[in-house]
Amino acid sequence: MMYVTRRETFNAAHKVYNPDWSDAKNMEVFGGCANPNWHGHNYVLSVTVKGEMSKETGFVIDLKLLSQLIKKEIIDKVDHKNFNLDVPFLKDTLTSTENVTKAFWEILDKPIADMGCKLHSLKLQETENNYVEYFGEK
Repeated sequence: MMYVTRRETFNAAHKVYNPDWSDAKNMEVFGGCANPNWHGHNYVLSVTVKGEMSKETGFVIDLKLLSQLIKKEIIDKVDHKNFNLDVPFLKDTLTSTENVTKAFWEILDKPIADMGCKLHSLKLQETENNYVEYFGEK
């Protein structure tokens, strides 16, 4: 089994805010992430797939095709957008990095399988020091 990772970047804004709570409780729990005027990040998305290498190409997956898929299904929909306002698949979602990563998984899982390999993990880096890694486990 071979693992291959493609890295993509995008910029987006969001607010982590639970509408069932008061502003004070949101600020207490989420701090500056609940800023009423939003905040943004320079995100790094790493998509790791696994599979057997093709005898004909030596590839698990054509990374150019994987990059095109990620851009079409994710990057083009979130880059320079506000997760809370501009991204339909995140509507009514508390836009923590965990929830965003899980939403990305749900979008990419089947198309990657259709390309002949399996989505192994997603890593979404929000800051230099913070990232979420998801393996599709429920």
